[in-house]
Amino acid sequence: MDFYVKSQRLRVNVATWAGLKARVAERLARREGFALATINLDHLVKLRASAEFRTAYAAQDMIVADGNPIVWMSRLAGKPVELIPGSDAILPMCRIAARQGVTVALVGSTQPTLMAAKSYLEREVHGLEVVLCTAPPFGFDPEGLAAEAIFEDLNASGAGLCFVALGAPRQEIFCAAGRLHAPEIGFASIGAGLDFFAGTQERAPAWARRFALEWMWRAVSSPRRLGPRYARCIAILPGQMLRALGQRLFPTRL
Repeated sequence: MDFYVKSQRLRVNVATWAGLKARVAERLARREGFALATINLDHLVKLRASAEFRTAYAAQDMIVADGNPIVWMSRLAGKPVELIPGSDAILPMCRIAARQGVTVALVGSTQPTLMAAKSYLEREVHGLEVVLCTAPPFGFDPEGLAAEAIFEDLNASGAGLCFVALGAPRQEIFCAAGRLHAPEIGFASIGAGLDFFAGTQERAPAWARRFALEWMWRAVSSPRRLGPRYARCIAILPGQMLRALGQRLFPTRL
C-alpha cells in the first residue's frame, strides 16, 4: 500500500503480523538495527505539514498500518495489509528479543511510567531484561545534544531493541537519527503503548477496538485535545480513499 505526500511516496512495506515478526527476528539475530514506524491518518496530516517528518519517514526500514482507515484503504487499493498498532506490537517484539537474548531499552514518557512499564514487561515476558529507561526532558529535541547523549547511553547499555514513546513526529525523527548514531539497535515508535502498560493512560475497551471505534472512544474521552485532531483526519480521508481506489484502477499511473 502506497501513500503520496507532497510527491513523496511512503509504502506500508510490512503487511502482516507474520512478516513483522520474521523481519524483527532476523534483524535482531544479526544485530542489525532498524527503525519501525506505524502509519495512521494523524501521521498523514502531519506529514503534509512537515518536511522534517517526511524525511524521518523516508528513513524508516519498516512501516506498518496503525489504524483501521489505513487497512480499509489498502483493501480499496487491492493491496491489503493487516492492522498492526504500535502498542500491540510491543509484547510480540519483546518475546522475540527474550528468545534471542536481546536486551531492551525504553525511551520517552516519564520516568515513573517507564519503570512501571519495565516491571510489567519483565513480568509478562519470561527472560526479558530491560536495561535502560530514559525519559527525556520537556522540549526534547530528537536530533539535538540531549538525543546524542541518549544514543551514547543506549550503545553503552548493550540494548538491541529500543521502544520509543515520544509521540509523532519526535519519535520517528529520533528513530531515524538512531539509525546513524546506534546502528546496531532496532528502534520502534510505539506512541502511548508504554503508558497503557503502566496504567497512566487508559486504552479503549476491547469492544471499541473490535468495531473500529477506538478513535470515537478516545475523542469522547478527551474532546478538547483529540477532537480537532480527528477532525483534521476525517477531512483528508475522502481524498486518501480516492487515491487508494486509483491505485487499483490505474496502477501504472501511480
